Amino acid sequence: MADAHAKHHDYHLVDPSPWPFLASMAAFVTAIGAVLWMHGSQPWIFSIGFAGLLYCAISWWADVIKEANTGFHTRVVQLHHRYGMILFIASEVMFFVAWFWAYFDVALFPNEAHQFQRTEFVGGVWPPKGVETFDPWHLPLLNTMILLTSGTTITWAHHALLHGDRKGLKQGLWLTIVLGVIFSFVQAVEYSHAAFGFSQNIYGATFFMATGFHGFHVLVGTIFLAVCLARVYKGHFTPEHHFGFEAAAWYWHFVDVVWLFLFAAIYVWGAGTPH
Repeated sequence: MADAHAKHHDYHLVDPSPWPFLASMAAFVTAIGAVLWMHGSQPWIFSIGFAGLLYCAISWWADVIKEANTGFHTRVVQLHHRYGMILFIASEVMFFVAWFWAYFDVALFPNEAHQFQRTEFVGGVWPPKGVETFDPWHLPLLNTMILLTSGTTITWAHHALLHGDRKGLKQGLWLTIVLGVIFSFVQAVEYSHAAFGFSQNIYGATFFMATGFHGFHVLVGTIFLAVCLARVYKGHFTPEHHFGFEAAAWYWHFVDVVWLFLFAAIYVWGAGTPH
């Protein structure tokens, strides 16, 4: 009888779970609440939906961690997880392609943008006339060095994990998280000194959408790494079984690479008159 129910394959047949349905409902409420909020209503519907979405995400991922620690994630399952993470990062790349496309569309063809700009005219040049941009060799360069350094510390943590060095793993993760927090703080300081706003001109709109979206990814990546650090202190991850950490490292390196393109394209190439 036991042999009839024995597992003779490497795949993980997921047990029935309430989280897909509940997460879908929470996402629906969040979307409706966001639309109502944008039309002048109070944000409490959005807040309820978003809180439910966070609860479902935390609970769902907690179940996935339990499955990983109890042996359900075989080598075949881990391989498929890697494929899924690669596709997820590819979809994120396309998000940033949209922001770069918007930026270069108005930057390379400022005369066309001049015809549609309603508030402050582009004036046929880029950056628009009267816009004082950031000095790329000040805070932006500092943030570039911070993020590149964090890329080396997360690599150090990964190599420490592969060699069974738990102390090095913790130190590398701690340094990466601290550097991520510093990056977000420096970017907030930079935003507070901006001589242009999001809605004042098309430069501000494209600048804040591209760099702000990246800043959000840094925040998400920092939380991702913090969860991995908590799991390390609980004894999770081995040199042979550590996809959760590996996914976080991939995501962080993706954030690093995107910032290099942002720094080169928006801060350096589109410098204009530094503020």
